[in-house]
Amino acid sequence: MVQQHYDRYTTQDHLVWKVLFDRQTALLHKRAAAAFSVGLAKAGLHRNALPRFEEISKRLQKATGWQLEPVTGMLDDATFFGLLAQRKFPATVWIRSMEQFDFTEEPDLFHGVFGHVPLLMDQAFADFLHFLGRVAAQHLHDAPALARLERLYGFTVQFGLVQEQGATRMYGAGLLSSSGEIHHCVADESTRRAFDLATVLQTEYSEAHLQEHYFVLNSWDQLTESVAELAALLSSGWQLQVA
Repeated sequence: MVQQHYDRYTTQDHLVWKVLFDRQTALLHKRAAAAFSVGLAKAGLHRNALPRFEEISKRLQKATGWQLEPVTGMLDDATFFGLLAQRKFPATVWIRSMEQFDFTEEPDLFHGVFGHVPLLMDQAFADFLHFLGRVAAQHLHDAPALARLERLYGFTVQFGLVQEQGATRMYGAGLLSSSGEIHHCVADESTRRAFDLATVLQTEYSEAHLQEHYFVLNSWDQLTESVAELAALLSSGWQLQVA
């Protein structure tokens, strides 16, 4: 079992967290969904020191029944979705170096905690993610089904946008934790589409580069509705050609 050895973090590790925290909170002012700011405070995340997973898990457990699962790196689909089905979110224990400040090939602690934890403090979002994990757990040996589930996860949990009070706000962790993705998303040339499950499932998704398309929820209700619709389609034997 992986553990977060807090005493092994260096002064530079804490500095990286502090600088990233300050930069992202400034960039996200009036750009992030309301649930992010509320969740950031409820989770007890602050700029002064790296978060302790044990403390975050206690707050998550109390708020939504979730907890953090410390990991060392990327997980296979079966393990990842299996954890979501148990209301456990895998978060990497290592944090990027100064040399990796603007880009890491794999998700680090800042992405996992700053990006994902605030929304997991919201009960509706946390229930949606649990539902998604449960559906995925039923299709772990079905590659086409997993590809569709990954696209839904990617264009919502990682890079999703939502309409709130007449404005488009960010809630995806890949946006919340990345200055480059934020700047790219708000640029005039970025493509934003109204969220539609069929379109999402037919749109190629990759985290290896900045996103070419972003999808905007017209309300939070669309999240749970999208998983329920996909689950019904998969159970019916529905087939979709995955690009």
